[in-house]
Amino acid sequence: MLSSPLILQLPSSMQMTDEQFFEFCQVNSDLRIERNKLGEISIMPPTGSETGNRNFNLAGQLYIWAEQDGTGICFDSSTGFKLSTGAERSPDVSWIKLERWNTLDSEQQQKFAPICPDFVIELRSPSDNLQPLKDKMEEYMREPGIQLGWLIDRKNRRVYIYRPGKPEQCLENPDNISGESVLPGFILNMSKVW
Repeated sequence: MLSSPLILQLPSSMQMTDEQFFEFCQVNSDLRIERNKLGEISIMPPTGSETGNRNFNLAGQLYIWAEQDGTGICFDSSTGFKLSTGAERSPDVSWIKLERWNTLDSEQQQKFAPICPDFVIELRSPSDNLQPLKDKMEEYMREPGIQLGWLIDRKNRRVYIYRPGKPEQCLENPDNISGESVLPGFILNMSKVW
């Protein structure tokens, strides 16, 4: 069993179109697949049970807030988004304002939506190296529309907060995290995550 992502590099003659990559992901729907801006395909191993439980808790807390707030919609870790760089990424948890989501047509919404979420969370699994996750967060922060990102490192009990155009902020063992003005009133209870 894989403990870290498997990276596939394809010759330029074998690069997949967006449609082919979407079909590739559908045919291999049991795999967690992403593609970077260079066309390299990452196949991530499934998370362990404990990480899956913590990720579900993150999504659940955000979902409850989003249902009450009503200004946007949430997505789970199996959702792919097509970034402006050409990369297809799947944050562990994400949220998009309805006004941005509704600018997409039905076909765009059904495939890998060509939009970067307003808010993303990445949860570090015990087998994940930290730097590639930080690089992924920096990639999000260069995207139009992104406003806030959290990288949660359970192993070291740290939360890295990302905002476009600003330096990364690190919180040591916080009890909770505020969604700030991006997600007004959303407070993530970290006791359910640690």
